[in-house]
Amino acid sequence: MKKLLLATAVTLLSSTAFADVAVIVNPANGNAIDEGTIKKIYLGKAKSFDDGTKVNPVNQDGNSVSDEFNDKVVGKSSSQLNAYWSKLVFTGKGTPPEKLANDQAVIDFVASNNDAIGYIDAAKVTDKVKVIATF
Repeated sequence: MKKLLLATAVTLLSSTAFADVAVIVNPANGNAIDEGTIKKIYLGKAKSFDDGTKVNPVNQDGNSVSDEFNDKVVGKSSSQLNAYWSKLVFTGKGTPPEKLANDQAVIDFVASNNDAIGYIDAAKVTDKVKVIATF
């Protein structure tokens, strides 16, 4: 009985820990953006969309959504990504994306900025933004 309860608890926790992450842009953004481009944007290696518009990426501030995004899309843990950005900032080669508090803050920012890109829990998507990828 204890094993069954433990197995059930682990299953429930793992399903919530691995929620889908939706990458979102402003609905007016017509650029085609693939997974490689998203990764480059969040590593500071791409500074603009295909049409030449400067990209304005935003992160979430250290929550499970940001951990999932970093793992699935960027391919780094949060601590690895912090070390990566610390080095770029120290050498003057880059500035990390602004961190916002939660999904709603990201939705509001992306909805009001044509050049913005962000990520949220896929279950929180609204019609104020356009989903370009889900991981």
